[in-house]
Amino acid sequence: MTTGSQKPSWVIDKERARRTAEKETVWLFGLHAVRDALVNPAREKLRLVLTKNAFDKLEEAVAEAGMEPEIVDPRRFDVPIDEGSVHQGAALEVRPLNWGRLEDICVSGTGAPLVVLLDRVTDPHNVGAVLRSAEVFGARAVIAPQRHSAPETGALAKTASGALERQPYLRVVNLADAMESLKSMGYVLLGLDGEATETLAEAVAAAGTRPIGLVLGAEGPGLRDKTRDTCDKLVRVPAAGDFGSLNVSNAAAVALYAVSQR
Repeated sequence: MTTGSQKPSWVIDKERARRTAEKETVWLFGLHAVRDALVNPAREKLRLVLTKNAFDKLEEAVAEAGMEPEIVDPRRFDVPIDEGSVHQGAALEVRPLNWGRLEDICVSGTGAPLVVLLDRVTDPHNVGAVLRSAEVFGARAVIAPQRHSAPETGALAKTASGALERQPYLRVVNLADAMESLKSMGYVLLGLDGEATETLAEAVAAAGTRPIGLVLGAEGPGLRDKTRDTCDKLVRVPAAGDFGSLNVSNAAAVALYAVSQR
């Protein structure tokens, strides 16, 4: 209940979340990740820290970005990234990317009518590798829930090797709702499950020319019940023997290749 001009609590919460997001920054590190962010006009760039050696390698990208770097001694590379991160003498503070609406990207975005959905995949290295594969095979987006998924971080960007700047990574409030939206757009949602009876190749053939969403869960728990139930089909990647299963990033690469060949 509200009285007078007092705003409803849900409006206050939404405004608070927006203000928090506006203040959020990410430190990218590594030559590839920093170079690709520097030349991405959609990326808001705040602070650039380089060693002299890294500056020599990134000079053209720095000039294109129009930034004034802080040149530091390699022994005093003092930026807030995890100790032990392989930064290669390059770090860039940025705002997270805003890719826009799910519907706009998935209906009329660049690339094939193909998306990847990740159900609670929290390892940034796995998500970075999936983004890299999604870019290679021309997917329109990688989609994950806002909670219990890997956020945009330096480790994710480094593993993605620049793909984070070009491959839409959409984090949605509710994954099942996003899946229903994709189905209303004509997507066939194929959930990868090692115990499924139908193979990925069979399901892709049956889909014909319809857009496809590949749904993958975290290693161990796999797809949640709600996610499984929202898929159109559960499919498996055939294995030569009882050797266990592929990790999520490898499974995504295999599945993306299979769909790209239809």
